[in-house]
Amino acid sequence: MTMLKAVRLGVNVDHVATVRNARGGSHPDPVRAAALAKAAGADGITAHLREDRRHIRDADMERLKAEIDLPLNFEMAATDEMVAIASRIRPHACCLVPERREERTTEGGLDAAGQAAELAPRIAALKAAGIRISLFIAADPAQIAAAHALGADIVELHTGAWCDACAEGRGAAAEAEFARLTQGARQAAALGLEVHAGHGLDYATAERMAAFPEIVELNIGHFLVGEALFTGLEGAIAHMRAAISRGRAQLAGGAAA
Repeated sequence: MTMLKAVRLGVNVDHVATVRNARGGSHPDPVRAAALAKAAGADGITAHLREDRRHIRDADMERLKAEIDLPLNFEMAATDEMVAIASRIRPHACCLVPERREERTTEGGLDAAGQAAELAPRIAALKAAGIRISLFIAADPAQIAAAHALGADIVELHTGAWCDACAEGRGAAAEAEFARLTQGARQAAALGLEVHAGHGLDYATAERMAAFPEIVELNIGHFLVGEALFTGLEGAIAHMRAAISRGRAQLAGGAAA
């Protein structure tokens, strides 16, 4: 029997920087949060350097790469400025995301199909710098096919609509979104893409996502930073690791049956 690998947990430290920037100065330090996340068992660190620098700053990205001995997932808009910064810092991976300055958080997935001509040269430049490419997309067949055609290594499936429907008690909508994610994960894996997922995940939804056999990594930030107010960051990450492990165990149990 093939052993199922554990699902990796990427911890997003953006909103530690949000708290810091609300008052200015250097506290709390997102790099310190990343070090705590590593000590608590995180497998990687994610940070989004936005064009308006609303939370993570350029110096944060440089320090994360230099000081934290974990894979760094650099979330970014597909712009020449960000490609230049990423090519200099050389993170483990760049996750290309849509970005609008008026949004509070990333809304929806990247339109890889509609923006292929703009994305292709930027993806090529990042690949030339030795960086793995992830595209943050909806679980839509056309977007997944476009990600593959563009040469992405990874797709990160946008779980926000599903998580929102779960939180709001919209059962039918939640199950429809869950079915889309299931089919999307299968399609992406069949094309040879590594499958990640993220956006809006909490303990319960992360546990359910971890039961997808195709899922390799979950990237979670806002929820963990919020829970850290009550349990500490190490405690929140420990609870999340336990939830992910339970989900994977359910999958392993089903396979054994």
